[in-house]
Amino acid sequence: MHKASFIVVLFCLMPFLATAQLERLRDENQIGWFVYNGDHALSRKWELHTEYQWRRVYWVSEWQQWLARLGANYSLNDKITGGFGYTTLVTYPYGDYPTADKGVPYPEHRIYEDIQIADTAGVVTLGHRFRLEQRWISDIASDGSRRIASWEYQNRIRYQIEATLPLQGRTVDSREFFLSFFDELFISFGRNVDLNVYNQNRIYGAIGFQFRDNLSAELGYLNQITQHADPDPVSNNRVFEYNNGFRLSLNYNLDFRR
Repeated sequence: MHKASFIVVLFCLMPFLATAQLERLRDENQIGWFVYNGDHALSRKWELHTEYQWRRVYWVSEWQQWLARLGANYSLNDKITGGFGYTTLVTYPYGDYPTADKGVPYPEHRIYEDIQIADTAGVVTLGHRFRLEQRWISDIASDGSRRIASWEYQNRIRYQIEATLPLQGRTVDSREFFLSFFDELFISFGRNVDLNVYNQNRIYGAIGFQFRDNLSAELGYLNQITQHADPDPVSNNRVFEYNNGFRLSLNYNLDFRR
């Protein structure tokens, strides 16, 4: 167990160690993310996954991104679930070195597949998620319009470890508080990936409240470190975003079998 934990930690630190000595530009932003998640039972094995994220910068005053996701989950057994689906999002110009460098928002489309593994360690509920994404990122024309000139294909793999700790008793039950933590690492790969093999990392810690079995809410701190795909056009240095702020999420699951 200790060896496995050491390997996971080392894997998460490798991107930071590899880029520690490189010249980089630092772009710091204050973020506020509002998230809705819903896993709705269709049968004993199948769930419909719905998700929307409203991401803001300068706390809440301007757009960072919006994201919508629709998918399906299939329960292989009590601990392993497989999933797949579609994601669409739009990224807006923000920060000192915006990725939307032509001054207009740009869309992206994704298909994803994932495996989710549930486990426990004492009273702590653990979750591991391995997600593979196929991404189509738009390139906006340089004529001042919002016309999409082309699409670039990229692959990305994500690993998230999540922990939930009940604050009253050994399990999280209705009308009880809990703590929630996760760390997620994003690695890009494929022939269209240049600088940002290490794409980003997110660390999150929150307090939550379980209103009832199918409804909970969380409010916490989110740290996001992102490396831009392209260097700064003026200095040719790598650009890293250090985004810090809050994340407010609502989790509401329906049972369509009734």
